[in-house]
Formats: sequence, structure tokens, C-alpha cells
Amino acid sequence: MSFFNDIAKLLSEGESLVLATILSRQGSAPRAAGSRMAVRSDGSILGTIGGGVLEASVQQLAAEVFRDRRTLAREYTLTVEDASRMDMTCGGQVRVLVHFVDASDRAQSRFYRDVAALLDAGRRAVLVTGIPADRESGPPEQGFLAKDGSHAGTIDPAVMREVAGRFSGGRPGEIRCDERDFLVEPLCDKGSVFIFGAGHISRELAPLAKLVGFRTVVLDDRHEFASRARFPSADSVLVIDSFEKALAGLIIDEDSFLVIVTRGHAHDKTVLGQSLATNACYIGMIGSRRKRDAIYEALIGEGAARADLDRVHCPIGLDIGAETPEEIALCIAAELVQARARKNG
Repeated sequence: MSFFNDIAKLLSEGESLVLATILSRQGSAPRAAGSRMAVRSDGSILGTIGGGVLEASVQQLAAEVFRDRRTLAREYTLTVEDASRMDMTCGGQVRVLVHFVDASDRAQSRFYRDVAALLDAGRRAVLVTGIPADRESGPPEQGFLAKDGSHAGTIDPAVMREVAGRFSGGRPGEIRCDERDFLVEPLCDKGSVFIFGAGHISRELAPLAKLVGFRTVVLDDRHEFASRARFPSADSVLVIDSFEKALAGLIIDEDSFLVIVTRGHAHDKTVLGQSLATNACYIGMIGSRRKRDAIYEALIGEGAARADLDRVHCPIGLDIGAETPEEIALCIAAELVQARARKNG
């Protein structure tokens, strides 16, 4: 489950909470803008804004926010001594928005439910949070604007469109609009991994990809392999008619990561040929260099361009000397994270 799923669940069960969001950082503070932590009434937390003295200070502040039900924007300076306790080389400054989320407020509960549903569906959107002008104020304005134009929240859709138009994408950041400041964050920027083939490597890779935040889809033409029992953590497990139409009906875009690990070279070649026609962020295929060269030459003979093949990561995964399915899955997951980081810049 995503962080927002957890928040939506707590609110639906009638549990109010305090939400802390990093607005900005300078220096070597451990977590970037958009990092979140929820503090429950018993002091326990979900998520993290970096641990150490910063997190402890915000937890203490959350107790006041619970009591007064207010919104605070606080700046924290991490000294060199603080930094050493957090395994940082030097200090930094962090600005944090801390506000009360009332479970009895149906509009707030519905908003977090909608954000969670958006993430579950893998729909691209931007999340916009109003930053209070004063150090203390009422609940912050929040809203999201999806790529398809749908929206929700308490921010005027016209304002969100204006803010989104000024947002360059990539990492969360602050945007000034109509003399107000907003934190703008891409939703679903963590990407979707489509794993073609449901064998031993896929079975190890799917939970790893999910663990590091990817929406994960597993596809195979064998019912006994593409099953929920084998892939309990995957967002979707699909039985396809054949690998000849492996991408049929899938939404493949620049946030998509394609992993080709079928049970045979012929199926790998078939899926790769279809993948080259997409604008997927990442295409990776398992196999030796000898297998790769044979498949590439065959595809070139069928009209594939060498420039398209140059996009493919094959042999797939970072070279860490992996041999077992578990080790191979680890090196693939690491390469997926690397590709995502480079994309989000």
C-alpha cells in the first residue's frame, strides 16, 4: 500500500492525524521536498522525513498541533552535530509544513481517498498544496490535477492549471502564483513496471519492484504461472492470449518500465519487437550478449532501427555478478531505480 492508502485507511476508520511535509531543504538534509510523515495520536508514525533530531522535533510539535488543530510552517536548522547523528557530512535547513487532518471532515477524507485511488490506478497528476503565508493558519489548501483534466480538492482548478503549467516536472518544488506559494509534486512519477514472463526471476522481482515504489504488472500466457497466488504483492497479474500481442490494451508511456524475462528467446524477441515501438522510459531484456546480438540482428532484418535497439538494456540489470534468481532480480530492481532517478533528474 502507498503512504496515501495508509492515510485514507486511518481516516476512514475515524482516526485523525497530523501530517508533516517537507516543503524545502538546503544543504545535506536527508529527505527532499514532498517527503511525508504522519503522526498518530499515540505518537507513532507512518512514513519518514529523515529520522534523527528533525523527526523527533516534528513529533513533539505534532502533539501541539493535535491539541490546537492548527497548521504550522516551521524551519529547522540542522547543526554539524545533528548531521553527524544522522550520518550526514554537514548540516542544512529544512522547512516543514505540519497540519491537523480531521477524520470527521468528510471532504478531507474523500480527498485522500481520491489521491490513493489515483496512485493505485497509475494515473499521472500533480499534487498541489498551498503554503500558508503566516507561520500559523488554518488547514492548508490542497488539490490535484490529473493529466486527463480531472481534479479534486479545495484549490481552484484554474489556479492548479496555472501552477501546473509553471511546473517543469521531475522533483517536487515551490511555485509562486497569484502572490501565493504552492508546493507542487508529481504523482505517479515512480512509474509502472511491466514484467513479461512469470517465471522464477519475475517471482523474485515483482515484490522488489513494489517495495521500491513501482506500480507492478506481471504478464504471462500461462494461467498456472500468472496467478495471484504466485504474485500476491503485484498491482495486477494478467493472463494474455499470447506474447504476439503482449502489449495490447496496455498504457505504455514515458513513465513505463518494460522488463522482458519470458521463458524463451523467441518470446523475448517477440515482446522486444513490440516494445521498440513505444516511448517507454526503460526497456530491459534478459540474456547473454550472444543471445542479444542474435535477436538484434533478427529484428534489424525485420526493419528495426539500430537507434531503437540502443535503448535496450541487455544483458538486463546492473553488473554485480548475479547468478541466482534472487540475485538477478536484485540487479534488475537496482537498474530500474537508477533509470527512474535519471528520468526524474
